[in-house]
Amino acid sequence: MPMIPQAAVAMLACARLGTIHSVVFGGFAANELAVSINDAQPKVIVGASCGVEITKIIPYKPLIDEAIDIALHKPKNCIIFQRKEVQAALIPHRDIDW
Repeated sequence: MPMIPQAAVAMLACARLGTIHSVVFGGFAANELAVSINDAQPKVIVGASCGVEITKIIPYKPLIDEAIDIALHKPKNCIIFQRKEVQAALIPHRDIDW
């Protein structure tokens, strides 16, 4: 999740529900994210369609999809916040639009 208000909302929601959350740096490559997925064994991943830097847009959703493909542990759902800069394709029965 990039540094957007929805990231804080997601973390506060986890705290309110009493669930554990782990923040992962968005610049990780798919292999490193897959390692984190295997270590944490999340039931849900919350992310965004992209991150916006000063001069470029970085699509996050393809990175999340590739990491899940690589990982041995498969989360049940991904909640994706669609940013106006990039609309990500959602995978039926797994991905949920924020």
